[in-house]
Amino acid sequence: MNTAYHEAGHAIIGRLVPEHDPVHKVSIIPRGRALGVTQYLPEEDRYSSSRRQLTSQLCSLFGGRIAEELIGGIDGVTTGASNDIERATQLARNMVTKWGLTEKMGPILYGEDESQGPGGGNTHYSEDTSREIDQEVRDILNRAYSTAEKLLEENRDILEAMKDALMEYETIDADQVDDLMARRKVRPPHQWDDSDSGSSGGAASPKKSPKDSNIGGPVEDL
Repeated sequence: MNTAYHEAGHAIIGRLVPEHDPVHKVSIIPRGRALGVTQYLPEEDRYSSSRRQLTSQLCSLFGGRIAEELIGGIDGVTTGASNDIERATQLARNMVTKWGLTEKMGPILYGEDESQGPGGGNTHYSEDTSREIDQEVRDILNRAYSTAEKLLEENRDILEAMKDALMEYETIDADQVDDLMARRKVRPPHQWDDSDSGSSGGAASPKKSPKDSNIGGPVEDL
């Protein structure tokens, strides 16, 4: 159930923030080390991203962890968001040090030995500048987290409904996400057969198309 809340959090935020890639599929079927996945399918090839698009991506990355905290409190948050946090932190740092997307630090490349972890390489700037960079990264992440948190709190009913849909179908696609975001009754997934439900009481899996593939930009929890 926790994975259903986590992936629903990603998907809902991805649908609510501006200029985010459309949600293609949400699944709680484990794949490798990932307990679930939310896939986004870009509408067109993209060779660059705006600050607004990157900020929206940060918000959706935090959606899973925020959903866990809304349901179980801070003590109920799991390690499933570790990859999301890593990706969000690196993205925010790139916004500051490589892409010139903050007013305070300006359009300057703050070089760092990329063979080391963020903040751990041989830098080409002072300790004071390093502290300013860290603070800018923290501010970007905090703003994105607060935005996503507010959106999920305002749409708690959709979070619960999407969790229920995932527990029933295990995988939902863009059509079901549209239903949920519009607060409509959720239609069954494509190729879903009610007779597959069986009598075991567990959630049934939709029949997979031979063309079903992991496309888009998945947000995974490891």
